[in-house]
Amino acid sequence: MTEKLATLWPEIVMGIGACLCLLAGLSRNVTVRRTTCVIAGAAIVIATLIAYRDVHVEPMARYLKMVIGGVGFLLLLLALTVPEQLRQTRLAEGVGRVFDPSKALRGEFFAFFLMSLIGVMLCAGADDLIWLFLALELTSLPTYVMVAMSRDHRAACESAMKYFFLGAMAVAIFLYGFTLIYGATGLTNLQSITAHVAQSPEGASSLLITGVILAITGVAFKITAVPMHFYAADVYQGANVTVTAFLAFVPKTAGFITIILLLGLFIGPGDDATAEDAAGAMMVMSLPESITWLLWIMAAVTMTVGNVMGLLQTNVKRVLAYSSIAHSGYMLVGLVGGVGVVSGALAGDGPAALGNGAAAVLFYLVAYALATLSAFAVLAAIQVHGDEAQTYDDLSGLARKRPGLAAIMLLAVLSLIGLPPMVGFLGKIYLFGTAINHGFIGLVVIALLNSAIAAVYYLRIAAACFFGEANDEAVVTPSTLRTVSAAVAVVLALVMGVAGDRLVNAAAATQRPSRAQTEHPDSPPANTRASSNR
Repeated sequence: MTEKLATLWPEIVMGIGACLCLLAGLSRNVTVRRTTCVIAGAAIVIATLIAYRDVHVEPMARYLKMVIGGVGFLLLLLALTVPEQLRQTRLAEGVGRVFDPSKALRGEFFAFFLMSLIGVMLCAGADDLIWLFLALELTSLPTYVMVAMSRDHRAACESAMKYFFLGAMAVAIFLYGFTLIYGATGLTNLQSITAHVAQSPEGASSLLITGVILAITGVAFKITAVPMHFYAADVYQGANVTVTAFLAFVPKTAGFITIILLLGLFIGPGDDATAEDAAGAMMVMSLPESITWLLWIMAAVTMTVGNVMGLLQTNVKRVLAYSSIAHSGYMLVGLVGGVGVVSGALAGDGPAALGNGAAAVLFYLVAYALATLSAFAVLAAIQVHGDEAQTYDDLSGLARKRPGLAAIMLLAVLSLIGLPPMVGFLGKIYLFGTAINHGFIGLVVIALLNSAIAAVYYLRIAAACFFGEANDEAVVTPSTLRTVSAAVAVVLALVMGVAGDRLVNAAAATQRPSRAQTEHPDSPPANTRASSNR
């Protein structure tokens, strides 16, 4: 327990920050109440620095905690003014009014913000099914409240209700899957389950496979994948645009971390593993055929549904919701072959993410987060009749009013399409290259066709910004911090697109080469040999 707690300092710091936000938000002094956002930002920065310097955590968890902290800070810059915009805050803190703590929202909003980020970090370091379940729920529960409180609009409450009830159903499904995994092995520790599967003469039992299938189906809710995607468009439209940006990254990241950990249960020691390889340095990966086909079908249907429905939308927030669904499909393409490194023409001499499903997905999550955050930041800067931008007409002629914001939107959609030199292009190379390396050529063809379909509605957004008639009803009032957040995100997307070969190896640090490849670099890698260090 002491060793485990030593790896949780980032989460502990953010937990302390959340408690301080709650206390500051109840202060009678308005200046103290307005420090809640500063406290939240300081907690995220300190936690990220601790994660960067912490050598005690495993590489995958360390990488993810830094990513979550970095993206979380940019999301915080977007969300700083959300409590200020709410009627309830004005009622509680209006000039000449006596402060009413029962109506205060500042502390609660930023505390929930931090709690959800803590949940994702705990998912990254999870090594037990019970721990993983609690971390997933800590990620999701605060977001239900954030959606409901984020706008003075009935649609926000409706979205929160839909989100909550569908989320409860998803929890029941993946928790039942977890119980079947426990029933098949009698274990909850992930490494122990992996060893149990590897040592069993029959391999994975039918009960275990069924449990993993149910768990992945339930977790599909977190990543907005078919068949658990129905809530996404309504929730994205109803929530405040900055909260929508939060939903697009945080639950999705937690969901994909969970899927990677579940697929890792089917990795076992290789023939040449020794006693000192007990942590799992020498591994062989082979997914059961039923799980492979589940992921294949989910990937194909998810990206197709997302892109086709995105074409039919006139509301830009709904377009980005279906875009989120489609990108989950792309990321599932990278996991169809599993999470390990295998031999092949692409994996032999190329970057570590080629052939490595986990590294490819972890890299693409960053690419998707940066582009989506930038797009939502631009939407947040536009007000129409006192409400946030929703339609293509609201974006029309943006380049004439604010050319900088229009340029940010253009670069964001280019990255989402997957065009060079943006990071989305490199991310798709890694995802699709992994699938090709495992022999799933047909799925890659479907993914490429879907990318072409997606370009249509993404370019419609860019065309509205640059070629549409100026909309006099749309008032552009960008916050300095929001603009900085969007600019930093889009610049990072450009830099990572140019220099991503080096950066992706940080994600691939979750794997290390097998001894055979290290001692004989000129010899071809052994068939189906992979390394994994959860």
